[in-house]
Amino acid sequence: MIRRAVPEDVAAITAMIYELADYQKARDECTVTAEQMDDALFGPRPSTFAHVAVSDDDRVVGIAVWFRNFSTWDGTHGIYLEDLFVSPSERGSGHGKALLATLAKECVDNGYTRLSWSVINWNKPSIAFYESLDAHPQDEWTTYRLTGDPLGRLAAEVS
Repeated sequence: MIRRAVPEDVAAITAMIYELADYQKARDECTVTAEQMDDALFGPRPSTFAHVAVSDDDRVVGIAVWFRNFSTWDGTHGIYLEDLFVSPSERGSGHGKALLATLAKECVDNGYTRLSWSVINWNKPSIAFYESLDAHPQDEWTTYRLTGDPLGRLAAEVS
């Protein structure tokens, strides 16, 4: 079953984010706390949303953490899927596809024009899964990121 996350899911969502960081060999880069996730998802001004896949015995076995983006070209929102993760023991049971289908429905129901995400290049099983759904890689775009000292240096230019 797929459902919107509720506050009681925050600990499980946070734990799964750390599982994902381990899987991506980047555990040392993951510093999120349950309090941060609770505020982002359920605070006074939520900026992030989540759906969870729940097993028959009511355990959270998958997450889709997302936020709305906006296209200046077509003037409508879309969804950016920040993280999709299904517990390794639950993979192949349809949870990942069901989470994506739920987000696709969220887009259609709200008039959003796109569902986007990034996948790390070495993750061939995920790439094959996404392509099996007719998702298309955006090879003509290169993603850039500012973090840490470079972000601080650039921000310091504004007085």
